[in-house]
Amino acid sequence: MAKVELKQPVIDEISANIKDAQSVVLVDYRGLTVEQDTNLRKQLREADIVYKVYKNTMMNFAFKGTDCESLTPYLEGPSAIAISKTDATAPARIICKFAKDAPKLEVKGGIVEGLAYDAAGITEIAKIPSREELLSKLLGSIQSPIANFARVMNQLAEKGGAGACEAPAEETAAEAPAEEAASEPAAE
Repeated sequence: MAKVELKQPVIDEISANIKDAQSVVLVDYRGLTVEQDTNLRKQLREADIVYKVYKNTMMNFAFKGTDCESLTPYLEGPSAIAISKTDATAPARIICKFAKDAPKLEVKGGIVEGLAYDAAGITEIAKIPSREELLSKLLGSIQSPIANFARVMNQLAEKGGAGACEAPAEETAAEAPAEEAASEPAAE
C-alpha cells in the first residue's frame, strides 16, 4: 500500500472536522506534562471541542482550498489543533485560560468564523464571553427594570394601594374650597 493511501484517511478526518467549524485554533503543546495535557483535553472535550495532534504535512494538505489555508505559515514545530463547530470563541477562551497556568502552551494562530488571527488576535477573542454568558447578561438587563417595577407596585399594594395615596389628596382638595369660602366673608 502506498504512503499516500495510508495518509488519505487522516487528511479526510481533518477536512471533515474543519469543514463546518466555527473556529480553529493551532497551538504548540511542547513542554506540557501528561497531567496538564490530560486536563486540557478534558476541558476541551466537555466544551464539545475536537482537540488532536496531527502531523503538519497532514494538516497542510487538509487546509488547502479552505479558510484554514491561511494557517499554513503557523505549521512549524509540534502542532495541535482545537476545532469547535458550535461556539466560535470556546477554543480560544479555554486554551488561553489554560495557558495562564501552563505557560508552555503557546497559541500559534487561528480562524474564527472565517477570519484568520495571529496569537495576539486569538488572545483578544478569548476575552469575549461565551454565548450563554452574553444571553444571561442580556436577559438580566431586560429583567431588571421589570423586577424594579414589580417591587414598587408591591410596596404600593402593601401600603394600601394607590387609593390610600389619593385619599389625602382628595381631603386637601375638599378642605381648600371650605377655607376659601370662610376667608371670603372676612374680607368684606
